[in-house]
Amino acid sequence: MDEGRQNLSVICRLVLLAASFGWGVSVLGVFLPWSVTATGLEGLGAGAIPNDPMLDYWSRMACGAFTIIGSLYAAILIAPHKYAVMIPLMAWLTIGEGVILLVSGLSLGLQPFPFYCDTAFCLGIGVTFLVLVKKNKLYK
Repeated sequence: MDEGRQNLSVICRLVLLAASFGWGVSVLGVFLPWSVTATGLEGLGAGAIPNDPMLDYWSRMACGAFTIIGSLYAAILIAPHKYAVMIPLMAWLTIGEGVILLVSGLSLGLQPFPFYCDTAFCLGIGVTFLVLVKKNKLYK
């Protein structure tokens, strides 16, 4: 493997690690008590969140889905030659989520934090993967 291709592989692994962590950290919301989750959400800019079983359920559902996405990125990181074909799909899905966040955040008039960070994370991860896939030519 030439040096340029190996460097791209290192960059790809670092981005996979960031994606795995960024999405996978949501596992905390699956297991933490609702009171801790609600306090965390309030710390991220949400207003007061009532103790509502349906909100607790929806939060765990969303956190579970995000954890699954993080797990998919982790699987690609652990076995890149086996799952690398998934990188373009994951890139486009992550970009799609970034666009959803951007449009929603702007239309709702959200404060910059954490909205900008979430949007930049999704768009940055997705676009970086697309660039790496094109340069690497490993996953085609």
